[in-house]
Amino acid sequence: MIRSSRLRLAGLLIGTMMSISAKAQVAPSPEAQAANDANSPLTPTIMLSAHNYYIPSLNGVPDRDADVTLFRGLLPHLTFGKPQLFRFTLPVSTTPTFPTGSKTGVGDLLLMDLVMFPGKKVSFGVGPVVVAPTASSQRFGNGKWQVGASGAVVAPQSWGLLGGLAIYQHSVAGDNDRSDVRLLTVQPIAFYNLPKGFYLRSSGIWNFDLKTGNHYVPVGAGVGKIWAITKKVRLNTFAEPQYSVIQKGIGAPKWQIYAGVNVQIAAR
Repeated sequence: MIRSSRLRLAGLLIGTMMSISAKAQVAPSPEAQAANDANSPLTPTIMLSAHNYYIPSLNGVPDRDADVTLFRGLLPHLTFGKPQLFRFTLPVSTTPTFPTGSKTGVGDLLLMDLVMFPGKKVSFGVGPVVVAPTASSQRFGNGKWQVGASGAVVAPQSWGLLGGLAIYQHSVAGDNDRSDVRLLTVQPIAFYNLPKGFYLRSSGIWNFDLKTGNHYVPVGAGVGKIWAITKKVRLNTFAEPQYSVIQKGIGAPKWQIYAGVNVQIAAR
């Protein structure tokens, strides 16, 4: 019952965004379109990113903090006549040890390929997910090969951007001594464009461990800035504090600061 409720919540969220975008819509100005392209997860640009979560407060772990840096890349390509986006994410985490200290290590590598279905008002992307057990130790990964599916939806607005990204992954092979994995993440995104390349943003990733029942739902509010370095290169920086309105499980973030930089290079 709980799992089905979570899946219904994710579906309701994406359905609501699609319904909003389907109503009367004014085309974005060139400046707004450039900002929307810089923030859309479905923009076909080569991109290298470094994103960081600093977590000063952990559920059930008083007076300790943690840190996760995500190195991400995006490569657009055309395969079997379909435009696609290949993504990778490699985490490097620092977690507390007990009674004092901390350790840093590399996590599991996530690979994702989205087949794109562009539209005038709403664009979609769907595709497979593979997670490789590349973690430097058991502390930083699940020890399992995982497969799954991902989906993204984006609805540009005259004032900004609405969208969402969902990823489901489950284990299929790996260390038999490690627990099986069933994870769902849902990321609603909303951007509001301001003059001179500034924008407001909210992009908390809702995490649901379907195996253990642990979960946390962060809601964020932050600001970003886009710089046009050349005609083909953009720099996008942001900072977004996020508070978990719901959390269950030892070590789940109570609140965190999400910050990062994206370097985007036009593919053409």
